[in-house]
Order: sequence, then structure tokens, then C-alpha cells
Amino acid sequence: MSMALETCCFQVTTIASLAASTTRTWALQPPHSAFSRDKFKYSPRQRRSIISSVSRPSIRKSRFICRAKNTVDEVVVGVEANWENLVIASDKPVLVEFWAPWCGPCRMIAPVIKELAKDYAGKIVCCQVNTDDCPGIASRFGIRSVPTVLMFKDGEKKESVIGAVPKSTLVGIVGKYLEV
Repeated sequence: MSMALETCCFQVTTIASLAASTTRTWALQPPHSAFSRDKFKYSPRQRRSIISSVSRPSIRKSRFICRAKNTVDEVVVGVEANWENLVIASDKPVLVEFWAPWCGPCRMIAPVIKELAKDYAGKIVCCQVNTDDCPGIASRFGIRSVPTVLMFKDGEKKESVIGAVPKSTLVGIVGKYLEV
């Protein structure tokens, strides 16, 4: 599942210090054993600087903080197992396409649904339900022909469109249910 992170996430780097007395000895030694002690001398000031930097070595830790939590920019597959959480309990409007693998118009509208998922990532959820695999969901909403697109908001069916329609039709439907 791809996540839309490029515009709303940032990386935070933290630096932690640890006391490590074993590295003090190394700091006063030449970094390579081929050097002799008289060729590799430190002034007192350099020695203090090296000791203080090595006695508290820095450990960098990176983590991502993302405000786009669960921002899906792909079409999610709806099945009986995830229907409640994906559609009914969603806090965002959900565009559901009912389709079948043998349906030509369904294959024509599938790229349009994928475009809408990317265009409205984080604002709506786009879902596809295969009517051959999930006949219970299809019968619950009276799906008699495919492709059928339903718009859900707050767990309720708000609008339906039957057939392969242009993207502009679906954009108009989505626009009605987006919170401004």
C-alpha cells in the first residue's frame, strides 16, 4: 500500500550522548598502528577537545513524524472482513466501485477510480468490491449491474452511479461530500 508522505512528513534527528570511558584511550592513540608515538603528538588543547568529544560520543537517531497517518493514495480492496472498518466506520467519504473481472466497462472505469484515489488522497477513501467474490455486500446495497459506484458518508449510502461514467461525473459527486 503506497502512502502519500512527500508533502506532510518530515524527518527528525535527535542526538543522544553516552559516557564511554573505553574510547578515551583510543582518542589519545594514533588512529593507525603504523604511526609511531613521536610522529603523532597532540597539543594539550587538542587533547582536551578529543577527550571531550570522544567521552560523550554522539548517537544519531532518526525517525519520521507523519501527519498524513493512514493517507491512502491507492484503491483499497473491500471484502466482507474489512467492510465495516473501511466504509461504515470511516470518518472520510468513501467512494466504492462494484465491479467484476469479466466486465469490460469495469476495466474502463478502474483507472479513473485510481486517479481519484491519488487526486483526493487523504480526503476520501476509494474502494473496489468484486461482486463475484463478495455477493453479500453487493446484494445488501442492491447492486444489479456493474460497474456501479456508490458514495458513502458517515456510514450511509448517499449517491450511486451505474455504468462507466467519465471522471468529471465522479469528481462532481466527490466534490458534494468533501468537507470544505
